[in-house]
Amino acid sequence: MSHNIFFNEQTGKHSFFSVKEKAWHNLGQVVTDYPTSKEAIQFAGLDYEVHKLPNIHRLANGTEIVSDSSFFTYRIDNNKVLGDKIGTDYEIVQNAEAFTFFDAIVSGGDGILYETAGALGNGERIFITAKLPSYIKVGNGDVIEKYIFLTTSHDGSGSITAAFTPIRIVCQNTLNAALRNCSNVVRIRHTASAQEKLKEAHKIMGIADTLSEELNSLFNQWAKVRITDKEVLKLIRQALAPGKEVLKAVNTGGELSTVFENMCNNAFMYAMTSPTQQTETTKGTLFGAYNAVTGYFQNVKEYKDEEKKLESILSGTALQRTQAAFNLCEAFAKDGNAVLMN
Repeated sequence: MSHNIFFNEQTGKHSFFSVKEKAWHNLGQVVTDYPTSKEAIQFAGLDYEVHKLPNIHRLANGTEIVSDSSFFTYRIDNNKVLGDKIGTDYEIVQNAEAFTFFDAIVSGGDGILYETAGALGNGERIFITAKLPSYIKVGNGDVIEKYIFLTTSHDGSGSITAAFTPIRIVCQNTLNAALRNCSNVVRIRHTASAQEKLKEAHKIMGIADTLSEELNSLFNQWAKVRITDKEVLKLIRQALAPGKEVLKAVNTGGELSTVFENMCNNAFMYAMTSPTQQTETTKGTLFGAYNAVTGYFQNVKEYKDEEKKLESILSGTALQRTQAAFNLCEAFAKDGNAVLMN
């Protein structure tokens, strides 16, 4: 599996850092203490600037025309081109500016703990994960910490994306639970107003606080709801169903593809055997059933590379399926097994 982490030939290091935990594929830097934003930028190899210049079109007769509507971006430390189809209104947000987003959430950055950061490809995409001061506690000892994740690109391919992500300490499960009527993701386009919008970080903090209060109550409720192994398997199949036809087959006992069955069986095996699924709050509980789905996408499923994994968990298939699991668990808590029989 490719990791896609940028290797800087000038420093001889991969552009990634992690606090205490091993970095992806054992690459990058592992540090023992939480760094400041300035230190995190250096540890992750993000201490480079990106500039934008107009594309030059060379005609058959040798004439060169400087474009006034097409641009490219590049790193000024190594001159690597990051994107060559950049529009006029594209505004660069430097890596250092992305970190100020986190420092503004809690006054002066006090309480923000930078967990991971890195650059993918040639540095055209970066990501940062920071731990917030408070946490969610489920039962007596199952702690879910509160994280803010930010990713941005320098190649014009996407928006600046910030997401609230609660993660279970014991297995690092990403629980992208987008609660009904509440958004946990904010996207900012790379326009002239991007930097100003980044400064409105307190709004993201408000989302995190609202979500954590609701999740704390909800997850503690789910930890007390019992669910059988048979019901867990049915919930997994319904949550992982890629479309209405497959979902109909799941509900009516119809024929399922071998690929889909294997995926469901792998998720079910994780639910039954993972050490994190044997705790008081997860073994035989609705909370454990939900974690079985999130745990499958975080710890079991194989991806082409780590960038594809991040995309899937933050905005792709993994997020959609975990949202489906979240909705099923919410309905199960209200109506019991009836919801799995529909």
